[in-house]
Amino acid sequence: MYERIRDRMRAKVRSLDYVMTIHAEEEMENDGLSILDIEEAILNGNIVERQRDVESIDFKYLLSGKTFDDANIAIVAKLSQTGKLVIITVYLEKNEYEN
Repeated sequence: MYERIRDRMRAKVRSLDYVMTIHAEEEMENDGLSILDIEEAILNGNIVERQRDVESIDFKYLLSGKTFDDANIAIVAKLSQTGKLVIITVYLEKNEYEN
């Protein structure tokens, strides 16, 4: 449904035209993820939801993808007005059957 946006995000990752918020970096570290895991998940993942940012009213997107270790992760990102991909947050997706 959001293939065009997903493809633009993938192109931004391939050209290293992205930034991460401090929050995203902290969450990445807390979950034991690397920047390569985040890039891989964006390159192989898909957008599962579009959200409206309450403060800026910009659209942001929830992506679901896999790391190199085959872990499921979620990424919230947006395309900024400057043209950069902004990675807002990242987190491991928990299996609903895990304790």
